[in-house]
Amino acid sequence: MDPLTQGTLGAVLPQATRKKSHIGIAGAFGFLSGMVADLDVFIRSSSDPLLFLEYHRQFTHSLVFIPIGGFLTALVLYWILGRRWNLELSQTALFCTLGYATHALLDTATSYGTMLFWPFSDERFAWSIISVVDPLFTLPIACLVVVSWLKQKPHFARLGLVWAGAYLALGVVQHQAALEMGKAIAAGRGHEPVRLEVKPSFGNLLVWKTLYEAEGRYYVDAVRASVVPKMFPGDSVPTLDLARDLPWLEPESQQARDIERFRWFSDGYIARDPKHPNQIVDIRYSMVPNEVAALWSIEVLGSATQTDHARFRTHRRDAARSFGRLWNMVFSKGL
Repeated sequence: MDPLTQGTLGAVLPQATRKKSHIGIAGAFGFLSGMVADLDVFIRSSSDPLLFLEYHRQFTHSLVFIPIGGFLTALVLYWILGRRWNLELSQTALFCTLGYATHALLDTATSYGTMLFWPFSDERFAWSIISVVDPLFTLPIACLVVVSWLKQKPHFARLGLVWAGAYLALGVVQHQAALEMGKAIAAGRGHEPVRLEVKPSFGNLLVWKTLYEAEGRYYVDAVRASVVPKMFPGDSVPTLDLARDLPWLEPESQQARDIERFRWFSDGYIARDPKHPNQIVDIRYSMVPNEVAALWSIEVLGSATQTDHARFRTHRRDAARSFGRLWNMVFSKGL
């Protein structure tokens, strides 16, 4: 999730464990520690544009790395702040480890994919019960963290944990409702999906993206689940067939290997961009949930050499229009 949410949840857990002392310090250390795991975004290579995809949400997000990450963070914060605040290293380590521990589990609640069991497994777990940014989740917790610090009363932080748990539980309920609607959409078209997934759209739990594969195509729609349920028909695109879509691509080239790396990262949901034939898109994500307007892609070029890497592209197409269409879906104003 976004850094503010990660820090906020990282703060609330160590605060909730206190009685009356060090509530503010526990929150501060937890806040910083809750964001540390995402330092893996700096593992990059100028010569290999896809390297960061392999390492983001990898070892720093593994369950076995929690005590290591917490202790390393504690060493730094103890040296900078803990000694000045008359904390023991053990206290600093406790606050930091609790804050660090919230990060991977919160990321797993999103749909991006987190390697919880690295190095024993490279499987990316994604519960898809909350968007990567959701103010209704974050802001109440942030307010309770601040109140807990100002009042020096940990029960406000505990209320923050209750809110987090309740909101994620609501996400589970909404996920199931959206999944049933997605199955109904496929059945209404006479399709038997090879696989079907649903993902929350940006910033809310009402409108969900439904995505399924059938008869050699991916079908992307949107549904508003539970509250005045409604279906928003969307796009479809053929699944990627390298022999058909990129017949000039050498199977042993670096670009071909990069496509397979991107396929792994995207859980297989890749297709050729209908508007840009040399771009391979991850169709799981789009700002408007019923569109195949991917947020990122890789670009392969016929002029590339055998050793040239594919290029990674990010797309922010007409953000104002996209937000408008999404919120129209949320508030039933049509498309």
